Amino acid sequence: MTLSCLPQTQCPLQRQVSLAKFTTLNVGGCAEWFVEPRTIAELQAAYTWAQEEELPIMVLGAGSNLLVSDRGVPGLVISTKHLRYLTTDLETGQLTVGAGYPLPKLAHHTAKLGWRGLEWVVGIPGTVGGAVVMNAGAHGGCTAERLVSAVILEPDGTLAVVSARELGYGYRTSCLQDTQRLVLQATWQLEPGHDPAQVKADTQKHLSDRLRTQPYDFPNCGSVFRNPQEWTAGWLIEQTGLKGYQIGHAQVSEKHANFILNCGGATAMDVYHLIRYVQTAVADRWAVWLHPEVKLIGDFA
Repeated sequence: MTLSCLPQTQCPLQRQVSLAKFTTLNVGGCAEWFVEPRTIAELQAAYTWAQEEELPIMVLGAGSNLLVSDRGVPGLVISTKHLRYLTTDLETGQLTVGAGYPLPKLAHHTAKLGWRGLEWVVGIPGTVGGAVVMNAGAHGGCTAERLVSAVILEPDGTLAVVSARELGYGYRTSCLQDTQRLVLQATWQLEPGHDPAQVKADTQKHLSDRLRTQPYDFPNCGSVFRNPQEWTAGWLIEQTGLKGYQIGHAQVSEKHANFILNCGGATAMDVYHLIRYVQTAVADRWAVWLHPEVKLIGDFA
């Protein structure tokens, strides 16, 4: 139900909005408060309001790589789905993109221009903001390699332009994780001047490879676990004999063992218990503790 608008804006402020429909797993409870700003000014207004009300803040992009508790999320959830602007500099090969811009759409856009550098993002069901925070990667590429800078909304409400070098990037990590610093937009450096037909073909190959090897027939959150140094998480889970293992309506994918599927009617607790079961079984078999790549939001006690 829409209660009001954010102060000095026309942005609706909603209460008790189900987040299941906003996540790729299709599970999770309600946000205590929920907004979908269409401009950076509205996002700043949402951030300021939450701080004044002393509410915790969660930013929601495409809803992938998230497991939201069935008990919901306290505080304010800010959806970036409308922050999808994009500008290109044809001379330098740089493009600046809003935090809510979908990564697959970005890959297709740059391929049509004949710009190389983001072919690998085509199969990642996330947004630019999430990619900056998580150092998203695939097919040998990652965010840190192409990112020039990001515009960050700092906890004191000011805007800061932060270079990629300042973000402390590592494997699927950055210094932005578990902070109240919000990504508003990102600037990438690509390689212009290539044959668009060839870049599009390479992009399509990346997509075809992912469709062939990863499950897309049921809702899921993408890769569940980070790869340990010695092996891939999927190989460890498969060799432990867990493909197809199910708790409730959550199942380890038969196609790729590092994916957990919502086979219809799964709860967040089904997925959570399956994650913990996989971790324990792999640790017992291989003495390796798998660390989740998926981010757990809310109370799972």
